[in-house]
Parts: sequence; structure tokens; C-alpha cells
Amino acid sequence: MTKDAPPPIRGVHHTAFRCKDAEETRRFYQDVLGLPLKASLVFEEEPGTGRPLPYMHLFFQLGDGNYVAFFDVPGGVKPEKFKMKWGMVLHFAMEVATLEDVMAFKARLDAHGIPAFGPIDHHFVHSIYFYDPNGINVEITTRDARHDAIMAEEAQSAAEVIRAWTERTAADKKAAGVLA
Repeated sequence: MTKDAPPPIRGVHHTAFRCKDAEETRRFYQDVLGLPLKASLVFEEEPGTGRPLPYMHLFFQLGDGNYVAFFDVPGGVKPEKFKMKWGMVLHFAMEVATLEDVMAFKARLDAHGIPAFGPIDHHFVHSIYFYDPNGINVEITTRDARHDAIMAEEAQSAAEVIRAWTERTAADKKAAGVLA
């Protein structure tokens, strides 16, 4: 590591989302998806400010030792925060070993009355998509046999593809007010 290089990031410890109800979220992630509940922590103050704010922080463990986490913050909760979010705005993907595992999750979701669509062949992965009780788009995915080769091939041109895309879309983004 050079003086100016950042320390290496080891991985994702957890990804956190808001939930509307801790028990409803526990039932979905533990009982339906099979993720073990590892912590349900209750706090009375907002971190870093000391401002009164009662909330619960839940952690469900993934098979790789990382977590998906949720905040149940009853104060100021509004239904519009939990409307289904388009997957291109917000989603997270959990990986399984095989396409058979993906399909087993699809069958499990069907058995629980939870609509899931797919599998979709993205060429480098194969996925199903569904919504959790909080309106979050969730993906169960498995790597294609050529996943690593495809990613290595894509890495060769990734910077150039971004440059061309940025050039192609700059005017529309400026007109929409998202770029200066």
C-alpha cells in the first residue's frame, strides 16, 4: 500500500434499510428466506447526536458471514416510505450456488404467496426478483458458468464504455438538472 492509497476494503459487513415493522421483517427474512436473526438492538438516541430517537436495528446473517440489516424507527414513519421501489432505483441481490437453488427460492416464495418473476438470464448471472414487506426489490441470483470470464472481458473496456455513455447522456442529464 502506498502512502496515498486507501486501505483495502475487505467486503460488505452489512447493507441497511428502513423497515416498517421489525416483526413483519423478521418473519419475511427469517421464516421465508431462512436468514438467521443475529441481533435485534434497541437504542434510545440517534447515533452521533444524542437526540432522543427510539429505534431498533435488526441484523440477518448471510451465508458468507455478512449481514442485511434494518432500522425500525417508529417516529415519523409514513406509508409512502414503504411503497415498492423500482429495481433500477433500489434493489439488493443475494447469491446462491446454483440455478436450481434460485428456482427453489422461487417455489418457496410462490408457496408463501409472494410473487416472484424470472428467472432472467443476464448472461453473467441468472436471477429472480420479488419485493419484501418494506417495498424493497430483492434479487436471488447465481453466477453463470462463464461469470468470471465475462467479467474479465468486460473489465477490459469498462472505462471506455463509461466515457462513451457519459458523452451520450450528458445533454439529457443536464436538461433534467442532475448534472451541472
